[in-house]
Amino acid sequence: MTQEAAATRQFRSHVGHISRQSGIFFAGTIFTAAFSYVFKVYLARVLGAEDLGIYALGITLVGFVSIFNSLGLAQSAVRFVAAYSASGKFVELHSLLWRGGGILLLANIGFAGLLLLFGRFVAVHVYHSPELVRYLPWLALIMILGVFSNFYGKVLAGYRDLTHRTIIVNFVGSPLMMATALALILAGMRLRGYLLGQVLAATVVCVLLFIAVRRLTPEPARITAQRGTALRREVWAFSAAMMGISLMEFLMAQVDRITLGYYAGARAVGIYSVAAGLVVYVSLVLNSVNQVFSPMISDLHTRGESILLSRLFQSLTKWVLGLTIPLAAVIILFSRTLMRIFGHDFEEGWPILIIGTIGQLVNCGVGSVGFLLLMSGNERRLIKIQIVMATIMVVLSLALVPLWGVLGAAIAAAITNAGTNLWNLIEVRSALGFSPYNRSYLRLLLPTVAVIMVVVLLKKHAEVFRHDWLTVGTTTVAAYAVFTAIIFAFGLDADDRLIANEIWSRMRGKPVGTVAGAAS
Repeated sequence: MTQEAAATRQFRSHVGHISRQSGIFFAGTIFTAAFSYVFKVYLARVLGAEDLGIYALGITLVGFVSIFNSLGLAQSAVRFVAAYSASGKFVELHSLLWRGGGILLLANIGFAGLLLLFGRFVAVHVYHSPELVRYLPWLALIMILGVFSNFYGKVLAGYRDLTHRTIIVNFVGSPLMMATALALILAGMRLRGYLLGQVLAATVVCVLLFIAVRRLTPEPARITAQRGTALRREVWAFSAAMMGISLMEFLMAQVDRITLGYYAGARAVGIYSVAAGLVVYVSLVLNSVNQVFSPMISDLHTRGESILLSRLFQSLTKWVLGLTIPLAAVIILFSRTLMRIFGHDFEEGWPILIIGTIGQLVNCGVGSVGFLLLMSGNERRLIKIQIVMATIMVVLSLALVPLWGVLGAAIAAAITNAGTNLWNLIEVRSALGFSPYNRSYLRLLLPTVAVIMVVVLLKKHAEVFRHDWLTVGTTTVAAYAVFTAIIFAFGLDADDRLIANEIWSRMRGKPVGTVAGAAS
């Protein structure tokens, strides 16, 4: 076998693994997103902007405490579960899984007390929302359950098993939460019913994740196998770095809501949260790829496979951007329609969708740059970027929100998002010598123009569909159909065809070995 043929075989094998695992995760995410969208519409219409704003403010409190209550162990699990399993370090693996879980339990009992104590002060004196105080105990339970579902979910990722994680979290947990919450809301419990539904569903998810982790854990490292040692110093060092990164991510993700709550009140936060929740869907493809590609980055970088890693980075980034363009076009051009679906109180938030989507397009357009830095041992560069950009986010929010309200918050968030990812891209080129771009990106121009034309045409004749949800749904399907047809006809290079063949083979249920070959 020639060196070029061997490289192509290796590329195809990795693409096969990414397409299979990320495809499962993407399917679960789409499933959850579809039902969650309908459920959010229901919540918005039943609870209204005021109650949703109270909930969003409460989640910012939980989010802030969650920076510290996970102790950085969840991200450490992704890295060290795989390393300990591969090297046969079962004593260390035992300690990480079970002693780490015990440490999390004790820590979160204390953090729940802090949330109840200081949350009351923040709710009354910072958010000017005393109604939030009555919901703090439920939020504390959600926080504790969330840290365990996140930890053991990341352990499954460390085992490279996204299938069980997706089934439990997306296909079991999300529908159970929505069904339980719906029943309790209909029983007259309103926001308390929504919170209780989350608590009950999260409990079930935690139990199922724990069972799945125990089954996948090698016998010598299971909870009943032996007494583990203390967590290794390398775990705590990486966890400390992750806590720093999490703090910066919280500031960049939540300071806009906090500032809105202080200056504009719960109603503005409710409108902003609904719009921001829709913007998150723009990066669905990127998030799905990152779930599988991130541990692969660590593996390939450790083995010195920089050429293969760069090749995967280029191809995956182009596919992520291409598959994001149709959705972004629909959200931007139908922004007012999308917000109107949640009720007329939310329609004024349509500019948030446009601004936020532009920021997410930059995110998808640079690919997995943050994970490339993190998983290649360049986390210090990532922390530096996030410290600077978090500071910029705070300054922009304080400057723009008092002037422009939700619009100012959206601009601050989009600038921070785009700036962070562009800086990450520069650091990736500096540290690793990688760039995701080549001449093949020009092949995205024709399908992009065609998609925009189709979306504009259907928007012009939207009255034919009579219902807003039907208009948006039909336009989204048409946009992806046009994009796919043109890109497959004119826009694929050699690596793209390998990826397309892998995806098509997965959809037909063809075994990996017949397409990608055994990864020997």
